[in-house]
Amino acid sequence: MKIWRERPARTDVEAVVRRYFGLLRAGRISEAEQLVDHTSVRHVLKSLWTGSVRASADEDEASYSPAADDWEQDSSWLRELDLADFHWGHEDSGCYVEITYRARIIEVSLSFWVKPTDAGWVVSGPATLW
Repeated sequence: MKIWRERPARTDVEAVVRRYFGLLRAGRISEAEQLVDHTSVRHVLKSLWTGSVRASADEDEASYSPAADDWEQDSSWLRELDLADFHWGHEDSGCYVEITYRARIIEVSLSFWVKPTDAGWVVSGPATLW
């Protein structure tokens, strides 16, 4: 986990978020978990799957309807996700980033925040926003 002595700049935080997301897309989940001050990535993955693959299948009922745990068994769907726009909060205390699936923005965004710890400043999260 990256630790800064002073509050990191937006570009520093965005670089961590991009790296985190890149690791998720590559299926390197345990590495992604180590990159931010984070409890569990399972909730994040399930939310991303629900907002992308599941929502897409629901829109087209004639298509294959994935099983409830497909997101855990086959992570290939992660490669179809990408980051869109970053939106920053008051005083750069945190941001959320929109997510696309097959180039369409989905209903789920990921929220990260910058927080002080005894060791310095860290990026924490993500929380899922609907």
